[in-house]
Amino acid sequence: MNASHEKEQPQHGIYIVLISIHGLIRGESLELGRDADTGGQTKYVVELARALGQHPHVDQVDLVTRLILDPKIDPEYAEPSEALSPNVQIIRIKCGEDGYKPKEELWDCLDNFSDNLLVYLNDQERKPDVIHGHYADAGHVGMSLASQLGIPLVYTGHSLGRSKRRRLLAGGMKGMEIERLYNMKRRIEAEEATLGVADCVITSTHQEVEDQYGLYDYYQPEQMQVVPPGTDLELFTPDQEDVNQSPIAKQIERFLKNPEKPIILALSRPDQRKNIITLVEVFGEAHKLRRLANLVIVAGTRDDINEMESGARDVLQEILFAVDRYDLYGRVAYPKHHNADDVPDLYRLAAQSKGVFVNPALTEPFGLTLIEASACGLPIVATEDGGPRDIIKNCRNGYLIDPLDKSDIAEVLMHVLTESDKWERLSHNGINGVRKHYSWQAHVDRYLDLLHPIIEQTELPPKIQLTRRPMLYHDRAIFSDLDQNLLGDPASLEQFMRLIRENRKCVSFGVATGRNLESALIMIRRNRMPQPDVLITSLGTEIYYAPNLIGDAAWNRHIDHLWNPKTIKHIISELSGIRPQPKREQSKYKLSYYIDPKIAPDKDEITRLLHQHEQTANVVFSFGQYLDIIPIRASKGLALRWFAEQWDIPLENILAAGGSGADEDMMRGNTQAVVVANRHEEELSELADIEKIYFSGSPYASGIMEAIEHYDFLNACKVPA
Repeated sequence: MNASHEKEQPQHGIYIVLISIHGLIRGESLELGRDADTGGQTKYVVELARALGQHPHVDQVDLVTRLILDPKIDPEYAEPSEALSPNVQIIRIKCGEDGYKPKEELWDCLDNFSDNLLVYLNDQERKPDVIHGHYADAGHVGMSLASQLGIPLVYTGHSLGRSKRRRLLAGGMKGMEIERLYNMKRRIEAEEATLGVADCVITSTHQEVEDQYGLYDYYQPEQMQVVPPGTDLELFTPDQEDVNQSPIAKQIERFLKNPEKPIILALSRPDQRKNIITLVEVFGEAHKLRRLANLVIVAGTRDDINEMESGARDVLQEILFAVDRYDLYGRVAYPKHHNADDVPDLYRLAAQSKGVFVNPALTEPFGLTLIEASACGLPIVATEDGGPRDIIKNCRNGYLIDPLDKSDIAEVLMHVLTESDKWERLSHNGINGVRKHYSWQAHVDRYLDLLHPIIEQTELPPKIQLTRRPMLYHDRAIFSDLDQNLLGDPASLEQFMRLIRENRKCVSFGVATGRNLESALIMIRRNRMPQPDVLITSLGTEIYYAPNLIGDAAWNRHIDHLWNPKTIKHIISELSGIRPQPKREQSKYKLSYYIDPKIAPDKDEITRLLHQHEQTANVVFSFGQYLDIIPIRASKGLALRWFAEQWDIPLENILAAGGSGADEDMMRGNTQAVVVANRHEEELSELADIEKIYFSGSPYASGIMEAIEHYDFLNACKVPA
């Protein structure tokens, strides 16, 4: 064969999308410690993006976060994009309403964020090779996008809901209060679902794998990969320059009578879990320690403590009360402000004083500040719960403490500060240990070694070749459930169908139903409805296109991912109160059952049981008596989005009408949505707080027509001249 005629495959590096939604993310001057959402994860994802971009096998990195319009924060966070390097950028995507919100309040707008991000990704020259979600909120979004695009999902939890819930309960907080403050049920459900579909879970420590992920129903040790974060070894160095003239040193000196004493340094957010107050009490009660050293606490930044969020305010007030109670004035420094550039100088200042860095947190998932301090030659003392175990084992530059044992903390601090030969050895070990185990180059090399085989095994789903192209002027569509919305009132159905016929030149009409194709067609003909342009049947597991009802085979191949119906049938067969529906209601991608709620386990328990048997699927409970189990990539909402992408119709131009729990994900996100008045209240109760969803006052097709008028949906049609 003539070489000039051979078709060569294009060679390119990989395209990685990192998603980290909450907090304040930008390339420079990170506002670390400003609030509970802007901490170690924020710094990690920015540095990871930069480090990945420097690798020759990486073409593009997008770090995706929330676009925030809020006069109380820097306008930089409202910029749609920010370049970090020639091939790395921060992409900011709109997520619900304007304004900066804590992560616990973002759950209802995450589907909107996901739909907006999908539009961005579809506009790129190529699809990403992998999506990496950070924290539960990004896991939820990443799972949706990976399912729609057919690409791998990597997940890092950072902090896990089950662990946090245990700690809060142990601290005396009631379950209802935990749910009210932290939206914990939705967070844990998102974590479980993400673990079920993720191709790889990257963790920081072995303890995180065993003690935190081990609490989850879908815990698979072989899925977990320990890749410790890196640190910037050009920024965090044991520089021997005199840092006593630095701005942060001048701030600290204002507080201290004898600033030349060794510094016990603590650096963290003002958070109860960081256990800073215990460290102040240790210092106040250990008279030898008070005579020997100064205590420097850098707990975020503040202008007015009274204007801070309640958790941070409480911690800072406790610190001030403790300083006063033990009369530690002149011995403790607690500067109001610092920026990211001050942090290396803080570590070096403490190191030059022959001091120590201490992390007394009740639990520490990793401990990035411990690595930074170590790189600057500062010995470390840290909680025995979490990541510090691995760090001290690798670097041999400090000691573990029981964060609740004050005498243990005092004794270990005295030990480090009073033995100069040992201090020098710990300092030297830390510098070398970090360079060996925690450089960004080592992190990225290990990270990419994990990604390459996952990417190589992925086949992007082909799209169906339609016998006719989508109608030229159809820039919008109306989708409705069949039984709940269209069949209950013949008079309003006739009016609605007349409206559809009159606007057929610009509006596609689709039905999304739990019925199979044959049953749906019988009901459509019996009620003299025109044939829909699109039929989504069997709860979104099948898609058919008019005029010849061509089945979308590509969709079926796409949803086959992780689908094991035989195993699921066996699991469900052992449960009480559940029996299979007739064979005609079953299909290759839908298992249907009757359920007696008084006897059978509820939906959450069934999902948990499937996870425990390493099965990932969507469990749909409707009308109080029907249970359906379908593939994780299938649902009415996902099928609708597949159609929208194929027909090139923006989700904002789709009106989705529903009335039961099976319709919920059609109505979340960017679609124009209506819940008809004859809805199943309990199943759709979570939608009531989403402002953009219209709850009609009329039932059945009348409710849809009411929504058409509410949204002015048809007057906005693009009709050809």
